[in-house]
Amino acid sequence: MDKILLILKREYISRVKKKSFLLVTFLMPILIGGLYALSIYLSVKDSDDEFLIKVIDESGYVGDKIEAKGVAKFEIVKGQVDSVKNNVEEGEGFALLYIPKLNLYDPQGIELYTMQTPGFELENDIDDAVENALEETKMDNLGLNQQTLDSIRTRVSIKSKSLSGEDSTAGSSKVAMAIGTLSGLLIYMFIIIYGSQVMRAVMQEKTSKIVEILVSSVKPYQLMMGKILGVALVGLTQFALWMLLTFAILSLGPMLMGVDTQVVTEAASGMSVAGSNAQALEAMSKLDDVLDNINIPLILGAFLYFFLTGYLFNAALFAMIGSAVDSEADTQQFMLPIMLPIIVSMMMLTPVLKDPSGDLAFWLSMIPFSAPIIMMVRIPFDVPTWQLILSMLIMIGGFMGTTWMAGRVYRIGILMHGAKVNYKVIFKWMMSKD
Repeated sequence: MDKILLILKREYISRVKKKSFLLVTFLMPILIGGLYALSIYLSVKDSDDEFLIKVIDESGYVGDKIEAKGVAKFEIVKGQVDSVKNNVEEGEGFALLYIPKLNLYDPQGIELYTMQTPGFELENDIDDAVENALEETKMDNLGLNQQTLDSIRTRVSIKSKSLSGEDSTAGSSKVAMAIGTLSGLLIYMFIIIYGSQVMRAVMQEKTSKIVEILVSSVKPYQLMMGKILGVALVGLTQFALWMLLTFAILSLGPMLMGVDTQVVTEAASGMSVAGSNAQALEAMSKLDDVLDNINIPLILGAFLYFFLTGYLFNAALFAMIGSAVDSEADTQQFMLPIMLPIIVSMMMLTPVLKDPSGDLAFWLSMIPFSAPIIMMVRIPFDVPTWQLILSMLIMIGGFMGTTWMAGRVYRIGILMHGAKVNYKVIFKWMMSKD
């Protein structure tokens, strides 16, 4: 154990002192903070772009009811379509909206003529403005008004409870989905990035012949475990620094720059800065109610557990590949069996989110290859305790299994040079006696 700790310490210190580690660790939060600030700026910045749309209305349904919408401003014009088209081509307005005689209840044939392809926002604003005008005409024909329609509309908010009487997170499924997906994605990234680092570290020592000196003092298994745990500690350190620095930048940045925190909060929640304080307070109250129904400590604890066990499970396989080959090009044939289950786990997020308690979700959260990602997606939806414990125990067993396999291959492969390695050879090394 002392030798494993010694290798772990050496691996950890050598990596955290690298300029690349320091650069990525401190630049990533700045990048995230910058992107966040940019999104806030674009959210609170009033758009100066306005597009004048000339309208020829032969139907008589739209002309006197169409109103400016977003970036679209409308001007009702008379005359021939071709004549107005020529005016638009000469720069008088951005586009021509032609509304022919049409069936009010099946409006077909409306056309928009432009010199330039309109953007997504402009198209939506024009569509909304025309739809609102046609709807207003229908209401006039039926003797209705907007106040009557508003009184008819009824909003229902159903609060789910479990049979035990406790609040269920089903009522906060959107937040649960976001938390689960983000957790699964982080674990996916961690496994890929740091698992690959273990593989490259093993290959570098093997090709540089340093390992031949190391194995004279430590057992190959101890060397492998030291590397795996050392890189894991590096990853956890980097992740913790990212979280702390990102939180500090997002929290203190607006105050240091003299930005109104209320503006930032409203913009971040997708609300207009001009919106009422009552709306903001109501949105924050709803968010607090949702978070109260989600077991945050359980999610954080489970995330850390599956974060580590998922990495350890796969890192042993990455180390096994690194010890078996002589160059990174040779790893391609062996990477697919490791990467495919991880990729499939990400592809299964949608069906799992549709039915977090279904059979598919259950079995995927029990298979060690997919359990770290899928179980984190399920936990915010109140996964049964026995399933969570069973998945955790299976992950320990899976890690012990992959470590045993990798150790059997590592002890032989790490000292082999120039041998043509395939799956048959790896299996032979795994089954060979000491």
